[in-house]
Amino acid sequence: MQTDTTVGFLSQNESRLYEIKSRKESKPFIKVYSSFRDLLFEQIRVPSSQKNRVRRSKKTTFIVKNKAFRVAKSLLDSNILRNSTWYFSTSANESNREFDREFCESKADIIIEDKNGLHESGSSNLIKINHVKRKKIR
Repeated sequence: MQTDTTVGFLSQNESRLYEIKSRKESKPFIKVYSSFRDLLFEQIRVPSSQKNRVRRSKKTTFIVKNKAFRVAKSLLDSNILRNSTWYFSTSANESNREFDREFCESKADIIIEDKNGLHESGSSNLIKINHVKRKKIR
């Protein structure tokens, strides 16, 4: 599906994503939450000094204690996406390659697309945060 940044695979089955991407299991996936409330419900301890930044961010991935997450509302009104509060997310391409629709379609179980189609765009910002500081990684 088209995410707020690029075309991505979304799944709650992390091992299936590792298989699709042929990715080392030592490299974790980003967990995308549909709301800030869902993020807090999952027991992710966002430092108090950073909560507003996380809540108001757009197109930004945060790392807290080696857990990467984003809060991104789905732009598509899909029954499939509406019923879950989080997904593991990764770009819908082969590792270190650009988006290829044929690869994406061959690996996906379901394709969710709106009238604008699927297109590659810039990746999210990546910021590591703790109680004291933040460090922009990407």
